[in-house]
Amino acid sequence: MSFKKDEEAGVVSFRQDKTAVIQEARVFHDSNISPRKCRILLTKILYLLYSGEKFSRQEATALFFGATKLFQNKDAALRQMVYLVIKELAPYADDVIMVTASIMKDMQPNTEVVYRPNAIRALTRVVDPSMVQGLERYLKSAIVDRNPSVACAAIVSSYHLFTSAREVVRRWSNEVSEAIHMRPAISSGPSSPFSGLSSRGLTLRFGGDSAASAVEQASVPSMSYIVQYHALGLLYLSRQGDKIAVTKLIQQLGGSRGSSQGIALRNPFALCMLVRYTAKVAEEDPNMRAPLVELLEGWLRHKSDMVNYEAARALCSMNGIPVEQQSRAIAVLQMFLSSPRATLKFAAVRTLAELAQTRPAAVQACNVDMENLITDSNRGVATYAIATLLKTGNESSVDRLIKQISGFMSEISDEFKIIVVDAIRSLSVKFPAKQSAMLGFLAGVLRDEGGYEFKRSVVEAIFAMAKFVQGCKEAALGHLCEFIEDCEFTKLNVRILHLLGLEGPQMPEPHKYIRFIYNRVILENAIVRAAAVNSLAKFGANNEQLTRRIRVLLRRCLEDVDDEVRDRAALALRVLDPSTLNEHLVQNTSMPDLAALEQSLQAYIDGAAASGVPFDYASVPQITREQAAQQAYDARARETQSASLGGREDAAPAVESAAGAMDGVAGLDPHAAYAQQLSEVAEFASYGPLLNSSPIGAPAPLTESETEYVVTAVKHIFSEHIVLQYNITNTLAEIVLEDVAVIVGGLAEAGLEEEFILPVAQLSSATPSGTVYVSLKRDAAMPFPLAVLSNTLRFVSKEVDPTSGEPEPEGYQDEYQSEELDLGVSDYIQPTEVNFAAVWDELEPDASATETFALTALESLDASCSTLIEILGMQPLGGTETPANPSVHTMMLAGRVARPSGMETVLARVRMMYQPSEGVTMELNVRAPSDEACLFVLSAIA
Repeated sequence: MSFKKDEEAGVVSFRQDKTAVIQEARVFHDSNISPRKCRILLTKILYLLYSGEKFSRQEATALFFGATKLFQNKDAALRQMVYLVIKELAPYADDVIMVTASIMKDMQPNTEVVYRPNAIRALTRVVDPSMVQGLERYLKSAIVDRNPSVACAAIVSSYHLFTSAREVVRRWSNEVSEAIHMRPAISSGPSSPFSGLSSRGLTLRFGGDSAASAVEQASVPSMSYIVQYHALGLLYLSRQGDKIAVTKLIQQLGGSRGSSQGIALRNPFALCMLVRYTAKVAEEDPNMRAPLVELLEGWLRHKSDMVNYEAARALCSMNGIPVEQQSRAIAVLQMFLSSPRATLKFAAVRTLAELAQTRPAAVQACNVDMENLITDSNRGVATYAIATLLKTGNESSVDRLIKQISGFMSEISDEFKIIVVDAIRSLSVKFPAKQSAMLGFLAGVLRDEGGYEFKRSVVEAIFAMAKFVQGCKEAALGHLCEFIEDCEFTKLNVRILHLLGLEGPQMPEPHKYIRFIYNRVILENAIVRAAAVNSLAKFGANNEQLTRRIRVLLRRCLEDVDDEVRDRAALALRVLDPSTLNEHLVQNTSMPDLAALEQSLQAYIDGAAASGVPFDYASVPQITREQAAQQAYDARARETQSASLGGREDAAPAVESAAGAMDGVAGLDPHAAYAQQLSEVAEFASYGPLLNSSPIGAPAPLTESETEYVVTAVKHIFSEHIVLQYNITNTLAEIVLEDVAVIVGGLAEAGLEEEFILPVAQLSSATPSGTVYVSLKRDAAMPFPLAVLSNTLRFVSKEVDPTSGEPEPEGYQDEYQSEELDLGVSDYIQPTEVNFAAVWDELEPDASATETFALTALESLDASCSTLIEILGMQPLGGTETPANPSVHTMMLAGRVARPSGMETVLARVRMMYQPSEGVTMELNVRAPSDEACLFVLSAIA
């Protein structure tokens, strides 16, 4: 093993001392320069710079000008090293601009090609930004040089100059465009980068002159056309602020309609960059999406795998693309799954894994190919394959997939482990019957080696299963108890102890958790001990049978060395004793409405705090913990609904137009904000609690966002009334509107009666937005009125005097007709999260209704699910809004119907079957406490 010792000695001996290197720099001034010694010394300088060694200004300047003396030597290798050192020392040395003349000698067209690229790169580092204009002629000629190395050096150097001389570089766009379209000159002379390839050598390797010619023709352009890659990047950099110019660039270089490659671009790197620019413009500009998507589809048939994948990835990641157009991209990725190249397989399976999060049904066609990748030698490929199969597979394949991935979890990195854990977490809600297998898998990987992020993801997955999967809470808590016995992360210990304190006392055998918790008091650090004391106190407060034992353990904690632990133990003992403190903290199960508390505190800070009046906590409404949990579920449902609206093009104007009406209650969620807003109107004080508001978070637009009067509407449902809220914005600064009201038509047919209208006094440039309320009375004989309402703005219009800025004294009565407003089934239903299986069984003796429908207009189960959710306004449960099978699917929905007597829970189970010739056949089964609610939900489809 002597050679190993020599290698180690060589590595150690290369470590250089800065002082010694500076002393050796005297060789630069010798009369007889040794190129070999100078190259070694320059290498040492570069090593010191790259390793983070700092040179003072004086030292860097001395080394810089010492290296410039080597320009007198004709050794080509030494000259290249000189340029490297000049570039790296230029930021630290003084007066570097003095070397400009020496560098420009090597930039002349008659200079050796090996010098010119290096000279161009070095010149852009030493030149002052104010001198760039004087060098414009040289750099322009270099950009259009037919030698690829010279052109690339000039274009890449222009990137560096763009930050300091932006306008000058932008003037070179014609030369950069010419570089894209110009065919590089390839010669076999000594200056060509391909001069080392002789046709005789190629004949010996490939066995024929024709083979040699083919290889040379294929290899030379792939290197020569790299200029296009750099030039395209510089063109986009100079035009990125102008969307029209970028779109024109894409159309010029992307080729004609339906072509598979660009007109001028032959380099695959350049085409990949053009694909990314195309996808970005298609995302930002809906008007250009159709032709650009067609252009991306053309690149799916390019001869380069790199371009094929980039186009497929762009189509799969773009929002709003129909499944039919994405299917072509998925077919390309499916073909890559069987490629012998690991890079292609990894890229394809990773893209499919990302797409499976939003459209698992579309990816399901690739499941057979991904099954073959489970045993792939590349563990990254195998991990993504299993994660995708878990998201797209059926319930029968869960056990097999979990068993397969358990075999190599210890061989992959934490990054890939987290991917698998996240897939298991989402799968647990989708297939709750497989909870034991998934919990066992998570508990097993929790015992494996791993970092904090990996362990945290596993713990969070177990937390989610305990919260959302019925029947696995006790087993989940047991696994977490075993984990904290040997957990090295303080944050995870604290989180698990908190969960044990919340859920442990309600378990059938709560005493078995106390041992694990008290062990933390004995064995862990102060932070964990304090959390354990809190957890023990919750057991004593929520379980009277354990109170006496908990007091004994807490008294032992009074002798702890940490004051935080002692204080918490003392407080817990006082809370557990029958006292006023116990009555307020333990027996009182109510809690403040956090949304109302936040809004009240904000109002106090804004106004009342300055007056010196103390904050009145008693005025904050109290709610039960069950109501707080229900609010959390409702907020989650609204977030999901808002996320689905975020992909629609018409959602942004609606949200924007409603912003003015919601400013005063911005701290609350949308439902609570509307309730707070309506409670401040005296005329609605007797209406009782607000049952539902729709559309939540995004008012329905009744006009275009570019019209002179922008109108949006929200429908508020009370037990005996319906309040229509019209948010109106006057966009005309020269017009003032007074006495603005909305006349609603079509009420009599729906059994509604108008009670009163609350108009807006004035809409002007100072206050352009306002809200009009129309109160309608619900007929007791028609508990769920459905109607199509016409809306007419009626106001007095006055012109503004341009000289005084005041409106004219005389105006005229005017009207403005807006679009109709639908009052449908979804307006009476509030989406909610429930345990579907448990509530479904509870509602079995009550009302139930079933109907079968033929939906011939819908072309897929995915479209059926999204359409049904929009029509009913109910919350999909357990991820059933995304079909896992393109032919058969069951979706579960939950909501609360706003009846005159109050809110009523309603559940729906939708069984769907799709056949290409007949469309979608659907069976809708609805259960609710009353027949009226069941028939009302069915009426949305009928």
